[in-house]
Amino acid sequence: MPHEKIVPDVSITSLAILDAEGKVDKDLEPDIDIQTLLKLYRFMVLARRFDERLVALQRQGRIGTFPPITGQEAAQLGAVAAIRPTDWLVPSFRETAAELWRGRGLDNIIIANNGLNEGGIMPDHSRDFPVSIPVASQIPHAVGLAWAARYRQSDEVVMVFFGDGATSEGDFHEAMNFAAVFQVPVIFVCQNNQWAISIPLSRQTRSETLAQKAVAYGMPGIQVDGNDILAVYAAAEEAVARARSGGGPTFIECVTYRVLMHTTADDPKRYRSDEAVDAWRRKDPLIRFETYLRAKGVLDEAKIAGLQSEIEGEIKAAVDHAEARMKTMGDPMEMFDHQYAAMPPTLRRQKAILERELAADGREVEHE
Repeated sequence: MPHEKIVPDVSITSLAILDAEGKVDKDLEPDIDIQTLLKLYRFMVLARRFDERLVALQRQGRIGTFPPITGQEAAQLGAVAAIRPTDWLVPSFRETAAELWRGRGLDNIIIANNGLNEGGIMPDHSRDFPVSIPVASQIPHAVGLAWAARYRQSDEVVMVFFGDGATSEGDFHEAMNFAAVFQVPVIFVCQNNQWAISIPLSRQTRSETLAQKAVAYGMPGIQVDGNDILAVYAAAEEAVARARSGGGPTFIECVTYRVLMHTTADDPKRYRSDEAVDAWRRKDPLIRFETYLRAKGVLDEAKIAGLQSEIEGEIKAAVDHAEARMKTMGDPMEMFDHQYAAMPPTLRRQKAILERELAADGREVEHE
């Protein structure tokens, strides 16, 4: 019996608007007002300089291990800028730029990277989830949020971020399938930075692209130059509009690169070459966007210098404030809070044991 073709050929498109030198394709240039362009640039610079300061703080022993984002700012900011404050952001653990855009404080991030619970507490009114360390575990949560939004017939959408390594996890595939079947308003943003810690993309999948994984689940998928903030924004804007109008989910693969280490506990020189990193440094999303804004006539040396000075002061103030706050933080009894609506007997016994031990050591117990 001859084979009968039952599935049509499907092609995956790749979008780029700014080339590596910052030259724009006028036919594809999205309509973004000057104020938003400058805001995007400010947050790119803030995220980069803050990342550099966090690395320095970690090396000085003033914060714990953390995951740098240098080189991935465009993939985050171009996407998150397309959603409203009333929409939901569900990050993994490497979305500092997106979180800053949404209003998370610099001092809050510093405190969280010191391992203090207070740094991970989100305000009651927040539409942002806290970071998720277990790979891909936040993706089903995001789909659940989107399903609730659809059930309630609201116009909210959900944007969930994850890395290429997450596409190797079952959580990712289950979430993609559920989202497509129930046509929930979620945008899957994959930051394909080429590495899942020390595992290269070639050891994770045989697919030519990650975007094509959307095809199997019956949703639109697109690959974009993740170092091109205009391309990311254009793809995200289209995906958000589709989701908000009832058109269901979209998968966006942002091809970028993790220029620094996986975390500050990692040594990337053990598994990749300096030449490969240098090649991607020449595709720096910040320099590319800055070149575009200069050519557009909305950015010059004076504005850049003023912004750099302002951001340096902002980061210094945040570090000072965080370190002052942390002197009064770190009550171990807080580990018992917020776990259960009604604390089970076993946990009550453990809490009592710790209270006695702390009292024996002369430490004041603030929580009952």
